[in-house]
Amino acid sequence: MKVPSKKTLFSSVSRLLHTERQTDRQNLTTLFNRYFDKTDVFSWNSVIADLARSNDSSEALRAFSSMRKLSLHPNRSTFPCAIKACSSLLDLFSGKQTHQQAFVFGYHSDVFVSSALIVMYSTCGQVEDARKVFDEMPKRNIVCWTSMIRGYDLNGNALDAVSLFKELLLLDSGDHEDVDSKGMVSVISACSRVAAKGLTESIHGFVVKRGFERGVSVGNTLLDAYAKGREGGVAVARRIFDEIVGKDSVSYNSIMSVYAQNGMSSWRWFNSMKGRFGVEPGLEHYGCMVDLLGRAGYLQKAYDLVQTMKMKPDSVIWSSLLAACRIHKNVELAEISIARLFELDPSNCGYYMLLSHIYADAGRWKEVERVRTVMKKRGLVKPPGFSLLELNGEVHVFLIGDEEHPKREEIYEFLEELNVKLLEAGYVSNTASVCHDVDEEEKEMTLRVHSEKLAVAFGIMSTVPGSTVSVVKNLRVCSDCHDVIKLVSKIVDREFVVRDAKRFHHFKNGFCSCGDYW
Repeated sequence: MKVPSKKTLFSSVSRLLHTERQTDRQNLTTLFNRYFDKTDVFSWNSVIADLARSNDSSEALRAFSSMRKLSLHPNRSTFPCAIKACSSLLDLFSGKQTHQQAFVFGYHSDVFVSSALIVMYSTCGQVEDARKVFDEMPKRNIVCWTSMIRGYDLNGNALDAVSLFKELLLLDSGDHEDVDSKGMVSVISACSRVAAKGLTESIHGFVVKRGFERGVSVGNTLLDAYAKGREGGVAVARRIFDEIVGKDSVSYNSIMSVYAQNGMSSWRWFNSMKGRFGVEPGLEHYGCMVDLLGRAGYLQKAYDLVQTMKMKPDSVIWSSLLAACRIHKNVELAEISIARLFELDPSNCGYYMLLSHIYADAGRWKEVERVRTVMKKRGLVKPPGFSLLELNGEVHVFLIGDEEHPKREEIYEFLEELNVKLLEAGYVSNTASVCHDVDEEEKEMTLRVHSEKLAVAFGIMSTVPGSTVSVVKNLRVCSDCHDVIKLVSKIVDREFVVRDAKRFHHFKNGFCSCGDYW
């Protein structure tokens, strides 16, 4: 019988790897047992790699384990595929074992093995271990740098991702010249969560210089990040959108989100998707339209649109309707929305808090207390709110009623002076933001020391007149703080950019880019 060539054999193996039929799996086993030299590391590497590429990660790890049981020595090509399988399975235990074996065989410092380890640890949420691997590498290539940047972005460490990218740009080796579009997606994504003036513009310039701006992935990410972060962003977003080659549904969703967040009509884009461009609207597009209708006060129309959807509405759609109910004080639709949200995600603390605010705004304190009781029984705790402000490379963190900041006395003194000017300008505290049935004076005192107010005050004190102050808030900015920052922007003639859990708010001359809807 003629023995097939290795090329033909590997081709047959690859074909069989991509099927789920049991008979073909048995054929694969027979093929391997009959023709493969089990003492040949190259053969094992080929099978492990094919299994990993075909998303059969469990089998890839089994093959790696079988190879080790035969006391074969893996080489530098073996470990990356085995580690990739651990990443796909989110199997940190096996990943660490494979890392240990790579160390034993002396491949832990290999750039390909290290890059795979960085991805594995980052994917499993162990970004500190990923950074340790990165720091211990004697030599790095662009794959290692971009893997670490993506790892930071994946784990929400936006400042670290941007900082590492800046470090890459300063290298004399010229590795930054090899940055690809995939790496830039992570950098742009991180920029969208960092409150640093001019950062988006700088990254945009780099993207244009490298010729990445027309790509779909980079264009979509840049569209979302750039448009939200600065004045005139809508016009820039439109130019970015027009330049994207091969626009997909994400492109349309991004431009619709930009227009919706800035109070502009998105109906034209929604209606032209299928008729003009042949793109079927998805959940994200319906979500934009619900947000747009809710913003305009057409809550019933938004609810009717949800009812006519061909697919099942997700939490984004129902939470958009719930947010609109808060703005327009529609308790009835709010209760319908919250009921659907509890079905989808009963452990989300944010939904309970938003419903509590809606009841408090309507003066229904018994319902507020009932929401608190339910949260307590279910073990749900509202995460502490905080605000971030970056000045001269140093990040300042503020909590409500903060007593830890070294300049707290100056900040509170400045706030008192600012409050006098606010009252003269006609400011009336929005005590509906306080979900406690206490007297108005106590509510007003609570509102004065919210973290975003402290961050804004410190930003004004610490920067030159006329400069923009950028703040990041981990939760949704409260209504009273929103009103205050609008007035402050007019009083001190400054611009403020506040990124909360919902969107960017660009305050200028007493107005906000969100149109008082968020």
